[in-house]
Amino acid sequence: MEKVNTLDYINQMFPTEASLSGVEPLMQKVHNEIRVVDAEILTAVRQQSNSGSKAKEDLAAATSAVKELMYKVREIKSKAEQSETMVQEICRDIKKLDFAKKHITTTITALHRLTMLVSAIEQLQVMASKRQYKEASAQLEAVSQLCSHFDGYRDNPKITELRDKFKNIKQILKSHVFSDFSSLGTGKESEDSSLLQQLSDACLVVDALEPSVKEELVKNFCDRELISYQQIFEGAELAKLDKTERRYAWIKRRLRTNEEIWKIFPTSWHVDYLLCIQFCKLTRTQLEDILENLKEKPDVATLLTALQRTIEFEEELAEKFGGSGSSRNITDAFEETDKSESNDQIVLDIRKKYEKKLAAHQGNQDDDKDVAVPGAGFNFRGIISSCFEPHLMVYVEFEEKTLMDNLEKLIQEETWEGNDTKVLNSIIQVFMIIKRSLKRCSALTKSQTLLNLFKVFQRVLRAYATKIYMKLPKGGTGIVAAATGMDGQIKTSDKDERMICYIVNTAEYCHDMAEELAENVSKIIDTQLADAVDMSAVQDEFSAVITKALVTLVNGLETKFDIEMAAMTRVPWGTLESVGDQSEYVNSIKMILNGSIPVLGSLLSPVYFQFFLDKLASSLGPRFYLNIFKCKQISETGAQQMLLDTQAVKTILLDIPSLGKQTSGAASYSKFVSREMSKAEALLKVILSPVDSVADTYSALLPEGTPSEFQRILELKVVIILVHFLFNVFFVVLLVFFILPSVLSDLFIIINVIQGLKKADQQTILEDFNKRGSGISQLPIATSAVQVIPAATPAPSLVVSQPSNALIASREDVLTRAAALGRGAATTGFKRFLALTEAAKDRTDGPFRKLFNA
Repeated sequence: MEKVNTLDYINQMFPTEASLSGVEPLMQKVHNEIRVVDAEILTAVRQQSNSGSKAKEDLAAATSAVKELMYKVREIKSKAEQSETMVQEICRDIKKLDFAKKHITTTITALHRLTMLVSAIEQLQVMASKRQYKEASAQLEAVSQLCSHFDGYRDNPKITELRDKFKNIKQILKSHVFSDFSSLGTGKESEDSSLLQQLSDACLVVDALEPSVKEELVKNFCDRELISYQQIFEGAELAKLDKTERRYAWIKRRLRTNEEIWKIFPTSWHVDYLLCIQFCKLTRTQLEDILENLKEKPDVATLLTALQRTIEFEEELAEKFGGSGSSRNITDAFEETDKSESNDQIVLDIRKKYEKKLAAHQGNQDDDKDVAVPGAGFNFRGIISSCFEPHLMVYVEFEEKTLMDNLEKLIQEETWEGNDTKVLNSIIQVFMIIKRSLKRCSALTKSQTLLNLFKVFQRVLRAYATKIYMKLPKGGTGIVAAATGMDGQIKTSDKDERMICYIVNTAEYCHDMAEELAENVSKIIDTQLADAVDMSAVQDEFSAVITKALVTLVNGLETKFDIEMAAMTRVPWGTLESVGDQSEYVNSIKMILNGSIPVLGSLLSPVYFQFFLDKLASSLGPRFYLNIFKCKQISETGAQQMLLDTQAVKTILLDIPSLGKQTSGAASYSKFVSREMSKAEALLKVILSPVDSVADTYSALLPEGTPSEFQRILELKVVIILVHFLFNVFFVVLLVFFILPSVLSDLFIIINVIQGLKKADQQTILEDFNKRGSGISQLPIATSAVQVIPAATPAPSLVVSQPSNALIASREDVLTRAAALGRGAATTGFKRFLALTEAAKDRTDGPFRKLFNA
């Protein structure tokens, strides 16, 4: 036990006096445990003593064993050295004999090969003199292999003599072969069948000689074959562009008639392939000379016919030689010659080794292989037809003229009525013609000419954009239009509106199809020219047409509203006696929109219909606002009637999206209309406000207003009390009995104002507005709904400090009275007067305040 306290332990064991009786048993138990522990300790000590003695004995035994092992290792090493010395003494003479045997074997082999080389060269010389090509081909390979074994003995005179002799024999064979092949194509081969067999065997000799010999032989043969071609088609009669097809007919006929004769050549030589390449290069050179020496532009039909036949010929060659493009298999060539070889076993062994060596190197041939081998990178497509490329501008001009003529014809035949796709019929035909033209050109060329034709497509589409742009209705011009006030105004009928919608849809269709056309051309044209294919400029022109068409549509609809706007100004707003239903000009506006909007909504896409609505709202709202200023003096009743009309016009404008059955963007449009029309409502509420509070009302409802605009409002405002005096006479008489004479004087001052505010009064109000307007006008007041701005809202920079409580109370008073004026728009007579007096209860000054203070 850690940190045990003996005294505590005893007290714990014997807490009371009575427990002391257990001391003796406990002591007995402790003594027994002590004795057991002592016995265990004694046993452990004895065991440890015995273990130490045993360990010392084991260590001594191990040391002795190690010493014995070391002695045995030294003894074995000594015996091994003695054995090595003995073996070296025994094998010393054997090594000398082994080296001697190796040298003798090498010498015998070299002498044997030298004998074989001398014999083979002599045999080869005899075969060469007798033109035994088949046997000589096998012997050439054997001699070449034997010579390779003596590469290390080049300084030996005998070896040098044999090599020179072998070189001369090969030169003799080459001259014999070339001499024999010179008779091929002269007609002798048809008379002497053995000549063909001899030439076939000669090809085996050529294969055994250096590769340059085969190349020279094939080239000489091709040149000799094409001599007659040059002589025929360089003459004045056939050296013409319209005779191009006869050139290809000549080579096809030549290949077909000589097919049996040319079987003498090994298939691995691909003589017909090489001949066609040589023919194509020669034909290209001759056609280039013909095209460059033309005194005038070539006929388009003749040029295209020649080009088409050339492309067809190139495709035939590519198809004929494209599938046989495997490289020459040397092992197969050797297997063909094995049938006629001698039975000399040594020659066969040499051949097998040679074949293995060639097979090992077959996969590592030089990258610069002869282009005569099909599949080595030569391409027949374009080898001749590319020479037409610099001269195809006449074809591009012809295509452009054809496209422009068709465009003019289609525009003249256009009915300007859409089809089921809601686009003009002419644009469908234009793109069909363009696609046919693109298909024709892509079949002929995919290089610069195709890019030039693409630029023609751009010009055609631009011309079409100009055509439909010019078809849009224009505003009136000239002296008559200026004299009648119609200069620049656009008049559109219902048919014009439908035509404009079709133009918008057609321009959108052209915008999309132009992009698709550019993508198709990019996929077809050569890669290095693909970056030059771009229709963005053309797309921008059609976007401009769309914008102009929609603006024209809006302007045309605005022009229809001219009569209604003029009718609004002719209403006697200053002498109206009562507020009734909405005015007649409002009904006319509704009729115009009901006649146009459903058609426009059914023809325009949602995006452009939304654009049209935004333009219409941004035009009609401010126009209606400014048209209020064109009216003559407006009385309180007139202002209330006009406010009612304004709300009706606002409702009509908000219903336009549902009228056009396109409500996707109605939320933003409705917000825009409400904002614009609320300005007109605010203007009318300012006109309805009392004279003494008109400045405050204007600053609160139209915070962005200017003094000049405020002065125009004052010129419109007519304070009518005398006009309605008879109607309100009973109410005034009752008031007379309850007011003081001083109040009567203020009332008569108001009644005396009949025609409007005098200039002096206007000047006084303007001065008051200029003094107070700078602080009030900067407070942002929403015009769509009259609300009080919280006092916590930070004032603009023009306000020096936070508005005072008096200013805020004044603004609240103005807004309350403006709201009361708005609510009174549908009332007349006595109710309207009560509304005015109710609004003036809380004022501390003014004539109406005195009525309540009396």
